[in-house]
Formats: sequence, structure tokens, C-alpha cells
Amino acid sequence: MKLYAMSLGAGLLVGIIYNLLDVRSPAPPLVALVGLLGILVGEQVIPVGKQLLHGTAFGTACEKTQATEHVLGQLPGRTSTALKTRSIQNEQRDS
Repeated sequence: MKLYAMSLGAGLLVGIIYNLLDVRSPAPPLVALVGLLGILVGEQVIPVGKQLLHGTAFGTACEKTQATEHVLGQLPGRTSTALKTRSIQNEQRDS
């Protein structure tokens, strides 16, 4: 229930901001996509920021928190860390 209340609160806040910017909902497609990108990036600000405060380099912080995969999705030609880990564990178990 708490998650729903927080989601409603976030939605109300975004609605207020949209009104202040004079953008009507549903927003034009480009505005909506930029807003979704902001949400994805915003979710990663705190985890990456915590890593940076501990002295981790930006690239390493993004890698540790899997921020790039979260924002951009799994990029072509790359397998996710979880799949690599499972594959290694299966190989070790089979040998």
C-alpha cells in the first residue's frame, strides 16, 4: 500500500510541475519521452552518488550500480552480468 501512496504522490508532483510548465497531459510524445528519460536517470542519481562519495570514479560507479544497463537497457552484443555469472556457475558445477 505504501508503494501505491508514494507512486500517487510522485504523480501529483509531476502533475503540478506539468501545470507550472503549461504542458497538458497527455504530454506530446517528445515531452513524454524526455520525462521518462529523466525518471530513469533520476532513479540512478542516489546509487551512483553514493559510490562517488566513497571515492569511486564515475565510470566505475555506473558499472557497480548497473546504471548504464538500467537506463539504456541491455546493449546489443553485450550479455548481462547476471547471465555471465549463471553461465560461470553452471560451468563450474558441470566440471
